[in-house]
Amino acid sequence: MNPTPIQSAPLDSTSRQALALAGVFQAAAVVDQLARTGHCDERAWSTLIHATLDTDPPSFESIYGGHHNNLRQGIDTLLTVMSRQNAQPAVMRYGFSMVLLMQKLRQDDAMMSTLGQRLGRVQGQAEHFGESHENVVASLGELYQETLSTFRYRIVVQGEPSLLQSPGMPERIRTALLAGVRFALLWHQQGGRRWRLIFQRGAIKRTLRQLDTH
Repeated sequence: MNPTPIQSAPLDSTSRQALALAGVFQAAAVVDQLARTGHCDERAWSTLIHATLDTDPPSFESIYGGHHNNLRQGIDTLLTVMSRQNAQPAVMRYGFSMVLLMQKLRQDDAMMSTLGQRLGRVQGQAEHFGESHENVVASLGELYQETLSTFRYRIVVQGEPSLLQSPGMPERIRTALLAGVRFALLWHQQGGRRWRLIFQRGAIKRTLRQLDTH
């Protein structure tokens, strides 16, 4: 497979916010797919893991692997949500819940520090085994469980009970949730705010449609 070309970072803040929010909803869609079917889009999955592990990216676009097509599932999902067309309630709930969880994380300096330190150790694992290796996923899932899932506000994932309890599945779902919170932090860093989602919905939809045609 040819390497994906690096794309220059979008110049305007709305585009950066839209891409970061697409990452949140890519995570939400992956969580829903895993919980219901046990499978997910591999490109979407690997992009989420890479973004979580890349804590010191050299550029905005490198976070999602250099090209917005790596966030294709998130772009399509977010466009559906913003257009209010056949949006799956569970995916919407997961997406906005990860934004809420991010806001609680930002108020907890100790947890932010713990996440940074622990992610540094997981990066070492990823360099040895590869980013998508089951050991790396297990460590990311454990990190989510021991940090973000300890908040009183918790994300409850619904799906097929036998799948949710199958070996390795809880870790995969928690890893996707951790990635969603990481993209939510990126969205906030780029100026994203919940109240702006109401007033800037049209601008975000236009940006997403432009991305959807490239």
